[in-house]
Amino acid sequence: MRQKVEQLRMGILDRIVFLQEFLKHPRQVASIVPSSRFLERRIVELADIRSARTVVELGTGTGGTTRAILDAMAPDAKLLSIEINPQLCALLGRIRDRRLYVHCGNAYELRNALSSYGLAAPETVVSGIPFSTMRRDTAQRVLETISAALVPGGRFLAYQVSSQVDDLSSPLLGPARVEIEFRNIPPVRLYRWEKCGPAVNSA
Repeated sequence: MRQKVEQLRMGILDRIVFLQEFLKHPRQVASIVPSSRFLERRIVELADIRSARTVVELGTGTGGTTRAILDAMAPDAKLLSIEINPQLCALLGRIRDRRLYVHCGNAYELRNALSSYGLAAPETVVSGIPFSTMRRDTAQRVLETISAALVPGGRFLAYQVSSQVDDLSSPLLGPARVEIEFRNIPPVRLYRWEKCGPAVNSA
């Protein structure tokens, strides 16, 4: 009972922090509330998290999606989570998991971050950062970095309110598989691309 009360308290605090950061930095934070559990499950399934040995998450929010990814990952897999907002980045310190590497910085630092933590090229990159609020040249730089970092056959999954990421990613990664999760506030589109090359072996 005490644990459930504590989880409820932390959930409320997370929502408050998320809303505060959205109001301070609306171009960085994609929504006024964290992702729903339905969206988290959809992300894990569509990104095929269970088969990946190295996963990258861009834009961690309060860490709900981070926990969902960790819950689905293999015991020997690694997760690099990159968050630009220091307040949101600090919340990840509550997650005690040796597979998690937290980098407080920009998404286009991805390849340097992988190298600094001694991590292999990712099979999966998951992104919740709002590409629609970025300058076009910055968004393209991030997407080029993701494409370059992925192993051949690797997967890039972006969950977005806007379709801007689809227009920007198509020249790099081709047409996307698109799904919509309506059980989220607001409803979110999920875009999945696979980098050209030999397929990644599943576990």
